[in-house]
Amino acid sequence: MNRFGYLKVAAAVPHVRVADCRWNAGRAVELIGRAAERGAALVVFPELSLTGYTCGDLFLQSGLLRAAEESLADLLRRTADLPLAAIVGMPVPLGPALYNCAVVIGGGTIRGVVPKTFIPNYSEFYEARHFSSGADTELTTCRLCGQEVPFGRDLLFRLGDYATMGIEICEDMWVPLSPSLAQAVDGAEVLVNLSASPESAGKHDYLRALVRQQSERAKAAYIYCSAGFGESSTDLSFAGNGIIVENGAMLRETERFCTEEQLVAADVDIELLVTARRRTSTFAQHRQEAAHRVIAVPVGASSSGAFERPIPRNPYMPAGGEELAVRCREVLDIQSWGLMQRLDHTGCRHAVLGISGGLDSTLALLVVVRAFDKLGYDRRGIVGITMPGFGTSDRTYANAVELMRELGVTLREIPIRKACEQHFADIGLDPTDRSATYENAQARERTQILMDVANQVGGLVIGTGDLSELALGWATYNGDQMSMYGVNASVPKTMVRQIVGWAADDAANPRVAAILRDVVATPVSPELLPSDGADAPAQETERVVGPYELHDFFLYHFVWSGFSAAKILFLAEQAFRGKYDRPTLTRWLKVFIRRFFAQQFKRSAMPDGPKVGAVSLSPRGDWRMPSDAAAEEWLRETDESQND
Repeated sequence: MNRFGYLKVAAAVPHVRVADCRWNAGRAVELIGRAAERGAALVVFPELSLTGYTCGDLFLQSGLLRAAEESLADLLRRTADLPLAAIVGMPVPLGPALYNCAVVIGGGTIRGVVPKTFIPNYSEFYEARHFSSGADTELTTCRLCGQEVPFGRDLLFRLGDYATMGIEICEDMWVPLSPSLAQAVDGAEVLVNLSASPESAGKHDYLRALVRQQSERAKAAYIYCSAGFGESSTDLSFAGNGIIVENGAMLRETERFCTEEQLVAADVDIELLVTARRRTSTFAQHRQEAAHRVIAVPVGASSSGAFERPIPRNPYMPAGGEELAVRCREVLDIQSWGLMQRLDHTGCRHAVLGISGGLDSTLALLVVVRAFDKLGYDRRGIVGITMPGFGTSDRTYANAVELMRELGVTLREIPIRKACEQHFADIGLDPTDRSATYENAQARERTQILMDVANQVGGLVIGTGDLSELALGWATYNGDQMSMYGVNASVPKTMVRQIVGWAADDAANPRVAAILRDVVATPVSPELLPSDGADAPAQETERVVGPYELHDFFLYHFVWSGFSAAKILFLAEQAFRGKYDRPTLTRWLKVFIRRFFAQQFKRSAMPDGPKVGAVSLSPRGDWRMPSDAAAEEWLRETDESQND
């Protein structure tokens, strides 16, 4: 495991020859060696991989059982010098019973043997013809390859100082109360499943969903490995599934129906899993009285080989396709549903919001329109106000006005220049001043207009500010920071952009679609400094505070993942390789940290708004932080990481 808490694990799908144990052991040696070269600390093989799963009544032949044990001994000798643990499947006879077992090996030693608990005997399965359940024995040790080793369903394995592992076998995962859930509660962050599940039409999607669900419920990494090419096809087909999932997220999987042997590896984040368990206060409430025995398994650190893990640049949204469309629609539904409840509760049939022609106000308008349509309210009850000021560009003004007209809402235009100039005179501000007072006065003037118009019409002021702005404090306190209901409060800027882009593709009105696409293409700007009125604003936010794609990435891994500054920087290097160098990433990470800590006071007073994703900064929900917390520790670590 590297210093950031990643443990490299692997799933190996070998070719097998049914009942040819020596040949099967040779294939295992080859794949274990490949896993070691990639820096894996653990490699998992399919169920009964030393004999083949489809031996049938040959399992009752003493010759096969003896060959399996001899092949295991050969496997131990040939992999003794490799710094990793391997789990192979084989039949293990103990007295009058035969058990379908997972055998954990490492350093030339058998570390433990775990028998299968649930023995299927329905449909195409007839395992009870040969195997006994591990639940039917009180044995705690067994003798295998001349070694007296731990045996039982109650074994967990400590992989070095890095992680604890639990094991189940095929059917054990499919039952209502699977062993892996108890293993996770008792401390296993890594769960493995040796399987030989045959294929049938439609089963694979269910299998993937089950593995992901098992991983997410257990807050664990789950390595599933099932039999592939070489198993008997007398009645069944085995496609070879190697799947590595972490807390419900798919990291790696093999190609099904592949004629080549496959080895997939991934760096699973043990630190992330531990954090998820700490965050979920109910997780530890399920500890059972029957504790597991924990067996030490020495493994090497996963320091060699490439970092094998997908690090998405946008951790909030799917990469694309139908999944992205579904997510965009879902977020809009969550936002609009929250607003619908607030409108219904207050008896309001009017909503008031400022429309600037930028991303955030555009999304807010789409949300309000959706809410009104679902409630059956007249869209004319939506009062959209454009408030041109000193920095308003022709492009954003035109987009704001045309979008409101096309959507059929009530359009009001209330310029703020004269009011702001009078205010500047009242407080004695030099007309040439371009300080924060100059900018914030405009934001507060706009908020005052919105609040007063809401009083006029008996409506609610709908906030347009997004999660990214809240994180950075890029909002004027008691200006655009304030509203009566903030529909975008937990939507990061990168997500806002994607949703508006999706809405453009989904729009039935071509003109609306064109406006939305232009909004997406417009540089983000508060438009508070004087502009020449052309398309280019005098200010571009991302030149001042940094790229939103970076800040949203930092925010996710700081708040949701709970990572250190050094680890966030490491991940950003992986995700944005080729786009931003380390000095650039370091610069903007420090900006994020400084602003995030300094601007907490604005979040402590934020209005109500619906949570839509993993990250929310509402003080009534996911994030509670003192407004005067010091950022020095995080900044110091960022500086130190710069030179690593």
